[in-house]
Amino acid sequence: MAPPPQGPDPGRMRIKVSLHTPVRHPENSGTAPDEPLLQLIRPDGERVADALYDPLVQDIGHAALQDLYEDMAVIRRIDAEATALQRQGQLGLWPPLLGQEASQIGSVRALRPSDFVFPSYRENGVAYCRGVAPEDLLKVWRGNAGCAWDPFEVNLAPTQIIIGAQSLHAAGYGMGIAAEGSDDAVITYFGDGATSQGDVNEAMVFAASFQAPVVFFCQNNHWAISEPVGVQARVPIAHRAPGFGIPSIRVDGNDVLAVLAATRAALERARTGGGPTFIEAVTYRMGPHTTADDPTRYRDANELEDWRARDPLSRIEAHLTAAGAFPEDFRARVEQAADDVAARLRAGCIGMPDPQPLDVFAHVYAEPHTWLKGQQGDYERYLAMFAEPQAGTAAGGGA
Repeated sequence: MAPPPQGPDPGRMRIKVSLHTPVRHPENSGTAPDEPLLQLIRPDGERVADALYDPLVQDIGHAALQDLYEDMAVIRRIDAEATALQRQGQLGLWPPLLGQEASQIGSVRALRPSDFVFPSYRENGVAYCRGVAPEDLLKVWRGNAGCAWDPFEVNLAPTQIIIGAQSLHAAGYGMGIAAEGSDDAVITYFGDGATSQGDVNEAMVFAASFQAPVVFFCQNNHWAISEPVGVQARVPIAHRAPGFGIPSIRVDGNDVLAVLAATRAALERARTGGGPTFIEAVTYRMGPHTTADDPTRYRDANELEDWRARDPLSRIEAHLTAAGAFPEDFRARVEQAADDVAARLRAGCIGMPDPQPLDVFAHVYAEPHTWLKGQQGDYERYLAMFAEPQAGTAAGGGA
C-alpha cells in the first residue's frame, strides 16, 4: 500500500469555500448541462490550472501521483478478484467499485489517521487505505463476521448496509469531537440514491445546526440500483446542501487530484470551525450495483462506453506518460503490487475458517445482557436437538 501523499499540512491551509464555489469545467454529469465541475486533470491527461484549488495540491508532484495511481490500480484489482470469488461461490455477495477509484482514493488520502470514517458498503478502497487487511474486506460478504475489523484501530466504522444511516452516525460523532475541542474531522460516504433518504437529510440538519466538522461525500455514480440519478434529482445533488446552510463542492469524481483538492478544502473548513461541507463527486458505476444485479437490463451500453473514456486510471497514466514519469519499471511495480494483494485476498478468503453457530451472539453488546443470554440458551437447546448421540447411548435416549 502506497503511503499517503506528504506535503503542506492541509489542516493548516486557508481557503474560502462559498455556498457554491466557482469552478470552470465544460463537462457535466448529464443532469445539468451547464453545471460545472472542479477538474484538475482532463480525461486526456492534460493538467488544468485552477487558482483556487491548485494551492491545495501544490505538494502533489509526479511521485505522489504515482502513489495515487498505485492505490487506484491495487483497489481495482481487489475489486476484480472479489467479484471473481463471488462468481466462483466463495462469497455470498460483493458490491463492485469499478470506476469509482478516484473518488475513494482522492478523498481518503486527504485524511489524517485520527480522522474518523463512516462508510457505506462500497468503500472497500477507503477501507484498504485505512489499513484494513485485504482478506478482512471479505469477511462480511462471506458471512464470517458482522464487522470484520476493530473500528477504533483504523478509525473506520463498520460496513453500513442500511442506506444513508451512516450519515447520522457521522453527524453525531462530529458533534462529539467538536464538544471535546478536537480539530479532527469526520467524513461519511454515500451514493446519489442515499440523498433521497431521510437519514441523510436529517444528518445535514444536525451537522449544520451544530456546525459539526463533517464532510458529506456523495459518490454520484449515476445509478441508485436501477434508477438513474435524473429521476430523483432534477438539479445537481450538490444544490441540496446549501438549503441546509452547508457549502457544497461539485467535483469530477474520476479526477483523483481534483477529489484530493476538494476534500482537503472541506477538511480545512471542518478543522477550523467552519462546520460541514457537502462534496458531490460525479463518477460512474461501471459494473453492477452488486453481483446480484444485472445492469444490462436497465443501462444503455453506449453510456457505459462514454464513461470508459473518462477512466480514472487511464487519465493519470496519460498525464504521467506525457511528463515522462510512467516508465516500464513503475508499471511493473504496480502490477506486482496488485498481484500480491490479489493473491493474499484469494488465499485469505478460501482459507477463512467457517464461523461457529454461537458466534452470532458475540460482540452484540459491550456488557452482559440477560435478554441476549436467554436467546443464546434457546439456540443452544435447539442445536442440541441435532447433535449426534454419544457412544453407548441409544438414539432414542433410553438406557
